[in-house]
Amino acid sequence: MKTAYRTCPICDAVCGLRLTLTDAGRVESVKGDQDDPFSTGYICPKGASLGRIDEDPDRLRTPLIRTGDGWREAGWDEAFQAVDDGLSRVIGTHGRDALGVYFGNPTYHTMSGFMYRQPLTQALGTRNIYSASTIDQMPKHVASGLLFGDAFAIGIPDVDRTDHLLIIGANPLESHGSLCAAPNFPARLKALRARGGKIVVVDPRRTRTAEFADQHLFIRPGTDPYLLLAMVRTLITEKLTTVDLEVAGLDELAALVEPFTPEAAARVCGVPAEAIPPLARELAAAPTAVVYSRIGTSTAAFGTLTQWLVDVVNILTGNLDAPGGAMFTRTAAAEIFRAGQPFATGAWHSRVRGLPEVLGEFPVATLADEIETPGPGQVRAMVVIAGNLVLSAPNGPRLDRAFDDLEFMVCVDPYLNETTRHADVILPPPRILQSPHYDFLLQIVTVRNYTRFSPPILPLEPDQRSEAEILARLTLIASGAGAQTPPSVLDEAILAQVLGGATAMPGSPFEGRDVAELRAELHGDSAPELFLDALLRLGPYGLTLPDLLANPSGIDLGPLEPRLKELLCTASGRVELVAPPLVADVARLRATLEDAAPELLLIGRRQLRSNNSWLHNVSTLVGGSNRCTLHVHPDDVARLGLGEHAVLSSAAGELTVPVEPTDRIMPGVVSLPHGWGHAGSPQRVAAEHAGVNANALTSERDLDVLSGNAVFNGVPVRLRRVS
Repeated sequence: MKTAYRTCPICDAVCGLRLTLTDAGRVESVKGDQDDPFSTGYICPKGASLGRIDEDPDRLRTPLIRTGDGWREAGWDEAFQAVDDGLSRVIGTHGRDALGVYFGNPTYHTMSGFMYRQPLTQALGTRNIYSASTIDQMPKHVASGLLFGDAFAIGIPDVDRTDHLLIIGANPLESHGSLCAAPNFPARLKALRARGGKIVVVDPRRTRTAEFADQHLFIRPGTDPYLLLAMVRTLITEKLTTVDLEVAGLDELAALVEPFTPEAAARVCGVPAEAIPPLARELAAAPTAVVYSRIGTSTAAFGTLTQWLVDVVNILTGNLDAPGGAMFTRTAAAEIFRAGQPFATGAWHSRVRGLPEVLGEFPVATLADEIETPGPGQVRAMVVIAGNLVLSAPNGPRLDRAFDDLEFMVCVDPYLNETTRHADVILPPPRILQSPHYDFLLQIVTVRNYTRFSPPILPLEPDQRSEAEILARLTLIASGAGAQTPPSVLDEAILAQVLGGATAMPGSPFEGRDVAELRAELHGDSAPELFLDALLRLGPYGLTLPDLLANPSGIDLGPLEPRLKELLCTASGRVELVAPPLVADVARLRATLEDAAPELLLIGRRQLRSNNSWLHNVSTLVGGSNRCTLHVHPDDVARLGLGEHAVLSSAAGELTVPVEPTDRIMPGVVSLPHGWGHAGSPQRVAAEHAGVNANALTSERDLDVLSGNAVFNGVPVRLRRVS
C-alpha cells in the first residue's frame, strides 16, 4: 500500500485528501487530510469518490478519430496530424475568424488549463472565444471591474470572523462555496453561530443552508436586485451608512435608489415589505457583517446588478476590505491575470447579434448564432477543451444540431459524451492522479490565505500524453508550427516571456536579473511545474516549488488582510459606486417594476453529489437524493392536478419530467437540476440515470445585458399533467 496526498479537484472547496493506493495504482480509500491547515480532514461524497472517478472504465485512454458514423482508436502522432489537417483546411478556406474555441469549467481547476489558455487563444487568432464564465460567473467579474477597475478583485465573505452573514441565492452547505473556497462550510457556519452570530438566507427554496439558518425568506427568482436596492435605500435614508473607503458617486447612488421603496420591492420580489428594512438595519448594526450571493442570482436577467449591489451593501455598512466582511485573498503565486488598468468591455462585438466582448470573450449564448449564420466570419471549426455545452449551455438542443454543421471539431476530453460525439478528433488527457495539481484561480477566492501543490501520484503509461503536452501541441498546431514541433519550444517561450517580463518590471524580485540565470534556478518535472515555480518566486510570500513539495498537506498563509488599495485601478482611483453602465441597467430594471409576474418560474438546483454533467457516470454519486426530478410545491401540484410526471414547457422547449412535491420550494416556482440528459450516452452509468436536459428549456436569447451571462434562473414556464 502507498499513501499519497492530493488537493480535491472536483469543486471549489480545495479540500486536502489522503489516498491509499495498491502497488498496482488502484485507489483503496480516500479520506480527508487531517494535516491540511485549511480543510483539517473534511471530505464530502464527491471527494470520497475520487478513486472511482479517476478509475472510471468509460474514460478514454487513447485518441479517437471519426470514421463516418463511428470511431477508431489512433496513435497520438496520427491524431495530432488529423487536427493539423482539419484546422489548416478551415483556415485556408475561410480564414482564422472561422475558428471558435470553448474552455469548460474543468480548465479552471487544472494547471495546464491555466498555463496554456492565453497562448492557445492567441495562436488561434480568432475573436470567437467562449467559456463557462458566461454560464456561471461573468456578472461577478463585470460588477467587480466596474466597482474596482479589476474584474478579478472578488470580495470573499470572511466567514471565519463575521458576526452576521446574509446569503442570497447561494447554498454553500451543498456547493461548499462558489467563488468562495471554504472547506467544511457546515463547521464554519456552526462556529459563526457558536460565537453569537446570525445567519440569514434569502432563496426561492428552503435549501440545506436555509434550513440551518436563523432566518429564511422566500424570494421570487430573478428579483434579488429589487430587494437589494430597497436595502440600500434603507441604509441611506435612515443614515445607517459607515463608508470607510474612498468612493465616488454616493449622492448619485442615493438618487438612483429612491424609487425602490420596501413596498415597491415587495410587490415584485415577494419578500414582505416589513421584512426588508430589518435586513439592512441588522447588517449595519452588527460588529462585522457580510452579504454573499452566488449562482442563483448570477445566472438571472439582472445578474450583474445583483452582484454590484451585494458589494454596495458591504461598502455602505463598512464591511468591504475589513475583517469579518468581504475581503480579497492574497495568493502565493503572482497574479499575472490581473490587467492593472481600468476595466472595460466592448473592444469588439459579435458578428451576428452585436454582443460586446467581456474579458476577451463572447457570451456562449450566441455560439449557435455564429455557427448557423452564413457569411464572412461564420464559425466552421471548434476547439472544445473540457466542456459539455450540449448539456450546460442555454438551448443545448440547438447547439447539438449546430455542431453537426461544423466542418471540423477537436475536443480535449476524457469522455465520449453529448458534445464530444460531434468531434472529428478527441484527445483524452490522462487520469486525475497522473497530473500535477495547483489551483491558480481557485486560490484567489479562498476564505483564508493558503496554498498547496499536489505532484502526480501515478506515472503516465507509454500510450498516454500529459494534458500539458496535448495543449502545447494543440497551440503549436494552431499557430501554424505544425504537428511535429516539440512542445518544449512553446513551453520555453512561455517561461521566457514570464521571466523576461518580470526582469523588466520595477519592484519585481527578478528586476534586472538575467533570464537564462533565472531559468536555470527553476524547479519542476514538467512545464506547468516550472511555470508554477516561477510564479511562486514572483509572489508575495517568497515561496518556491520545493517549499510546497516539502509541505504536501499545504501551507497556511494567515487570515485575509485588507488589500483593496493595491488592487484598485479605476480611472478616478476611487471605488466607483455608480458606473454609467450600472445606472443604465437600473433604469432597465425600474421599467419592469409594474410588469405582471409570470405564473410559474423555473430555477436550477445544486446537489451535493453532483457537479455539472461529469459526475453522473459514477455509481456512488447517483441515486438517492441525487436525482433529476422537478420540485413543485404541493399547492401547485393540487392546483394543476399533477401526477407522478408532468409536461414542463417554455418558449425554448418542452420536457416530460418526474414530479417531486415538496414544501421546500415556494409556490409559483419549480426547480430542476442541471447537467442531466444522458439518454443514449456511451457513459454506461450516466445512461442508466439519464434524467432530462434542463437547458432544453432555457433560451439563448435571454442574457444579463451587462455581462452576457446566460439566464438559467427565473425562466417563465408552463406545467401541465401528462394526458
